[in-house]
Amino acid sequence: MMKLFFLEHRKLWRKTSTKMSVFLCFTYVVIFGSILSFQWFSFGSSNDYTSAFGNNFDGYKVIRDSQEYSLTFGEELNDESLRQIVRDYQSMEAAGMETELDKTDWKIINSWLGVLYPELRDTGNHKTMISYVEPEKLTGFYERRQKAIRDFLENSGQVGAEKEYLLQMDSEVKEPYRYEWVEGWSVLLGDGVAGIGVVMALFLAIVLSSLFSGEWHDNTSSLVLTTRNGWKEIALAKIYTGLSFTMEFFAILLAGNIVSQIFFLGTAGWDMPIQTIKPIAIAPMNMLQAEIFEYAFTFLGAIGFAGIVMLISAKTRSNVLALLFSLTVVYGPMVIVEYLPYEVQKSLDLIPLVGSPADIFRTNTFHVFGKYVWSPYLLVVVPVLIGALCIPLAVKGWSRRLRA
Repeated sequence: MMKLFFLEHRKLWRKTSTKMSVFLCFTYVVIFGSILSFQWFSFGSSNDYTSAFGNNFDGYKVIRDSQEYSLTFGEELNDESLRQIVRDYQSMEAAGMETELDKTDWKIINSWLGVLYPELRDTGNHKTMISYVEPEKLTGFYERRQKAIRDFLENSGQVGAEKEYLLQMDSEVKEPYRYEWVEGWSVLLGDGVAGIGVVMALFLAIVLSSLFSGEWHDNTSSLVLTTRNGWKEIALAKIYTGLSFTMEFFAILLAGNIVSQIFFLGTAGWDMPIQTIKPIAIAPMNMLQAEIFEYAFTFLGAIGFAGIVMLISAKTRSNVLALLFSLTVVYGPMVIVEYLPYEVQKSLDLIPLVGSPADIFRTNTFHVFGKYVWSPYLLVVVPVLIGALCIPLAVKGWSRRLRA
């Protein structure tokens, strides 16, 4: 069995399509999505009008300056530190210190103000809220957060037992919050890690969709029955190869992203609660725990998706159809989801790599056997179970086609 596995594994990695898929995905996720995002797209200083993104190529310096600047307000977020952050921003803006504004957390702070202090919003003022709000009126941050959560749950129709379940989770969030520069973690968790799965699905489908169907395409399926090992052993070797490739593929992307993150962001702020990104989040997680969850979601979702793709490949004689059906599994729901009832939308999120690990910032739940379950719990468990169920079906499906 091991010899067959190594042969299939080497055969898969020797394909040009495999090498190109890994290279292109690494380029998109790590080079563009991480390295260039940190250095240029997201954090480069503004006002370079010769750049397509309007930013200079100096993200590393901006990030370091931003991290140092945030420490001047202390490491605890309270009413006074919030007021001081707003005062500093308004002073720099009034003095025309545009370059200095790049290192502030103004986008994050402005989102806090909009959620927690809606009565201070001036609808006739076209400036951002942080530019005109009176700092002295920014009081009761944590009390206002609790009210905002309760109002949000009631407006969302999450009342009764569901509301109590979510508020119980929120009660484990420790206050006051630790505060350092938040924007870097917001981009990382909101777009960076959360978007890997959708991109990875495309290239996984390209590589694995021909794992079984390729035998028909290459006219080698009839030879399988004449081999000493037979269809079952070869089918298992292919399954192990597909799973092994998925894990190796994920490891390559993970290693590239982690190295880039450590270089640009370092480890500063890992212990801040995710509520500094979104105040009404109810998960008692810090940034590091949230990142681990998002990577776990992507890894387990990729394993589940690999199982589905291999089942489709085993059931389909055409490489093209196998690829199209595989892509439809992930991208099909994204096309139609907005036209479906809300409960159906949530159910589609359980398909491998269809949902988003950013659900840790939301209050979505499922009602299972009379109990409410926070959606992220199911988003990491159900996809890999779906993939596990597909694997024996893939082996049986391929054997039936060969015998036929």
